[in-house]
This record gives sequence, C-alpha cells and structure tokens, in this order.
Amino acid sequence: MVFQKFLVEQGTDEINKRVNHRIAVKAVIYKNDKLLLIHTNRGDYKFPGGGVEEKESHHEALTREIAEETGYVHCTVKDKLGKVVERKQDEFDEGAIFQMTSHYYLCELEDEERYPLQLDDYEEEQEFCPIWVSIDEAIEQNDKLKIQLVKNGWIKRENAVLKELKEVYINNVKRRPR
Repeated sequence: MVFQKFLVEQGTDEINKRVNHRIAVKAVIYKNDKLLLIHTNRGDYKFPGGGVEEKESHHEALTREIAEETGYVHCTVKDKLGKVVERKQDEFDEGAIFQMTSHYYLCELEDEERYPLQLDDYEEEQEFCPIWVSIDEAIEQNDKLKIQLVKNGWIKRENAVLKELKEVYINNVKRRPR
C-alpha cells in the first residue's frame, strides 16, 4: 500500500458515540499523463467509485462503479494503492459519528468501449461527467473550490489522494534515470 490517510473532524474521537460505517472503493485510472476523473457541475473533480454493497467484493463494486460513472465496461482492477479513513459528525443521524473508509485501486482500461452512464439521482443532479484531466489541473481546481463547496465534502479527501499520487508516482517517474 502506497498511502494511508486519516481525516478526522474534531470531536469525533469520543468512544461512547455510535459509529455508522461505510466502505467505498475508488478507481485510479491513468493514461497518457492524465487521470480519468469525474467532473461535477460545481467544477470539482473526484475519482470514479462509490459504496460497496452487501455481499460485494471490492473488485466487484469497483467494476460496477466504473461502468456506472464512466461508461467504461472493460476495466481491470489491479493493485491497492491506499486508503483514506474519514470521521465526522453524521449529518443524517444526530449524535452519531460517520466513518467512511475509501480504498483506492489502480485500474486499467482494457479498451475504449463505453456504454451510457447509469447515475444515481444526486450524481445526475451534479451532472457527473467522466473526463481525462492532468493531476495538476484537478488539484488546482479542487483547491480553489474546497472552501466554497461544503456540500461536496469529498474534495478534501480527493485532493489529499491526488497530492499523494503526484508525489509518489509522477515525481518518482521524473527522477528515474533514462
């Protein structure tokens, strides 16, 4: 595993509080110096992926999410790159803590075949659109928006991962002797 991050909101370390857990998987798809990310109508970028359903493996969930959010149906899930654990007050369950663990996997498209997107209601509302973008552009845009977009709480998590990937992969590739 390349990275492990903890994003903990103040006041969520109380042991007597109820904790609602969610497991998510995210795809890191890199091609021609660009990442396949999801762009929203609010201007931010996020990795394709979502929640793992009951009796679903990480690989099954990620393959399903990639197809739903990007339309790419032939994708291989490869190595696990890392995880991010977020803890915050649960906005839907008063007095509880929400903890989400997002697992990031390196994925590779087998071909360019795509089907129509199958978005959830909130994804359609935010006009999720798969787009190939440079890591620097995604970081810069998300940094501009992270204060304004409280509702898109994923920006802090996604930018932490983007910056980690930039450091580990992009910069290390440039340092290798030719």
